[in-house]
Amino acid sequence: METITKEDLETLRFQLFADLKELLEKQDEPQTDSKEWLRSRDVKKMLSISDAALQNLRIRGVVHPVKISGLYYYKSEELKSLFKQ
Repeated sequence: METITKEDLETLRFQLFADLKELLEKQDEPQTDSKEWLRSRDVKKMLSISDAALQNLRIRGVVHPVKISGLYYYKSEELKSLFKQ
C-alpha cells in the first residue's frame, strides 16, 4: 500500500485547477461545429423558454420552423440573427 503525502495532494490540486481552467476556456470559445438545424427541445433549452412560449413565437411568425414527421426543426442561423437584433 502506498502512502499519500501532502506533496501528492498539492500536485493533484494543481492538476485539477489546470483541468478546470482549460474546460472553462473551451466553453468561452465559439463552437464551430454547431448544428445547422435544432429541434424544439434544443431551442427551448437554449432560450430557457416553455413549450407555450415557443409555440407563440411560431404563431406570431417570429421563427419559421420546418415540420418533419411531427417534429419542428429550427435553423440555427435564423435564431442567432433573430436575437442579435
